[in-house]
Amino acid sequence: MQGARAAIVCLLSALAVSGCTGRTAPVAVAPQNNLDAMAYGGPSPAPVVAVAYAGPEPVRYDAPYHLDAGDRLRVVVYGQEGLTNTYSISAGGTITMPLIGAVPARGRTPQGLAAEITARLRNGFIREPSVAVEVESYRPFFILGEVQAPGQYPYVPNMTAESAVAIAGGFSPRARKDRVTITHTDASGTSRVIMPPGTPVGPGDTVLVGERWF
Repeated sequence: MQGARAAIVCLLSALAVSGCTGRTAPVAVAPQNNLDAMAYGGPSPAPVVAVAYAGPEPVRYDAPYHLDAGDRLRVVVYGQEGLTNTYSISAGGTITMPLIGAVPARGRTPQGLAAEITARLRNGFIREPSVAVEVESYRPFFILGEVQAPGQYPYVPNMTAESAVAIAGGFSPRARKDRVTITHTDASGTSRVIMPPGTPVGPGDTVLVGERWF
């Protein structure tokens, strides 16, 4: 009888070990001595938390848009037709509106600019202004190097470097097609990165297509 009992215990142990080694993700283990804690009034065991592996987060390209020179904005001041209009951001980074004059726009989001305009109008002009700002057309992007027609082109939302090449007439016969150099400038400075052609391009960016050497 003891031999049979020992054989059953060994079999159950082997099955438990094989089940553990076959798992592909970590498993949370309940703390030991739970019954002792309940019986003797010890501290409550820590809660069991499920554990899982997470892959790298996808790159996000939906960051708030920051305005700059060349953007055309539709500014709506509700109930004020004389103020509602389309305004272009000047080379100095401002728009000029009736009553409040030049308003700094460079580096602001459309929502931030709307808040600034609201605050200025409330300061002695309109009691409770309601302002909305949206981008009517974006500043252009630039594409240089080994494309058929390098130059400046109107920006299209959700562009990639690949679509920028297409707008510029496609690659030249000597173009390196597996990567491009994208130069981006914002309030934090200028960055220049080498990326695959499927990389998103923003307004004002410069795309450089290099030459292959073979």
